[in-house]
Amino acid sequence: MRRWIGVFARYDWSLLLAALSICAIGLLAIFGIGISREPHDFFQFDKQILAVAIGVALAIGIAFIDYRQIRSLALPIYLAGLVVLSMSLLFGRTLNGGGRWFMIGSLSFQPVEFGKITLVIFLASYVARHAHKRLTWTALIGSMAAIVPYVAVTLAQPDFGSAMVLIAAWLAIVLFCGLPRHAWWIFLVSTAVIGASLWMFGLKPYQKDRITTFFDPASDPRGASYNVAQARIAIGSGQWFGKGIGEGSQARLRFLPEASTDFMFAVLGEELGFVGLVVVLLLFGFLLTRLVLISMRSDDAFASVCLIGIAAVIAFHLFINAGMNLGIMPVTGIPLPFASAAASSLIMTFISVGIAEAVVVHSRGAFE
Repeated sequence: MRRWIGVFARYDWSLLLAALSICAIGLLAIFGIGISREPHDFFQFDKQILAVAIGVALAIGIAFIDYRQIRSLALPIYLAGLVVLSMSLLFGRTLNGGGRWFMIGSLSFQPVEFGKITLVIFLASYVARHAHKRLTWTALIGSMAAIVPYVAVTLAQPDFGSAMVLIAAWLAIVLFCGLPRHAWWIFLVSTAVIGASLWMFGLKPYQKDRITTFFDPASDPRGASYNVAQARIAIGSGQWFGKGIGEGSQARLRFLPEASTDFMFAVLGEELGFVGLVVVLLLFGFLLTRLVLISMRSDDAFASVCLIGIAAVIAFHLFINAGMNLGIMPVTGIPLPFASAAASSLIMTFISVGIAEAVVVHSRGAFE
């Protein structure tokens, strides 16, 4: 009992409350989508409630684990993530034109969401000894070698958006630790070569269409750019205070595809308006700020680097989802963290919160 009291006394409840607040807003929007359909369809809402319950239980439960034990298991965790990702190629099912999912009846799990966390944990463990000085070329190349299998398997699914999230997490981690001299020039050349190779050999036709229509939306207004056009209409029609939960015509009349997942940001803009979106973004800003502050205040290199990687994954998800809804980023299947009806992403993001809480609870003196 004393241990429970100690954990709850040190727990960062503001971090969990911020995540739950975004979840609550997302749940209202998902409920509104369900109630606006004829007949009413609450499957996504019920599944989201279950995912939130599981996620919160994990976020609280992980806080009882000393995060140093997670570091000691970094290599097995990395290998487990790679195995699960690879198994998705053999046994997973492709949904919505991209990404592999494990199907259990009417429920589904996307393995790449698990892979994002396992890769961050391993990278943090690998580069932790260099966190307070500039990375050596050996360490940088070693970290690059660690992400290659993950990115390759993710692209093979194919899931271009999640592959970019993995790369973004790695980039945030190595930038935080400090790059070797002249590394920027090599990055620029490598990015150009890899980008050209992906365009010629790696991307599927529908992925090329999304990028093409991003630069020229008028080229295919009824095809690849239709989703973005409808999302921008939805956000614009919300004006200052929105139309109200369940009253968004774009989602209710199904002009907006994948309203509860990929285009949740547009649904929130239509139903809650500009003010509602500002509140959501402020909540994300608070959550990300807390993660960075916990990282900076920790006296453990692994904890600091791991939380920077976790913050980068959440931030990149937010940036890509909001950007594709606003038409400033190509469309990918990246959900809005905590808000979209994407159970796999939701649960794994709560696990990330749990890791942050474990750092707060078990750091000696740093958070007194």
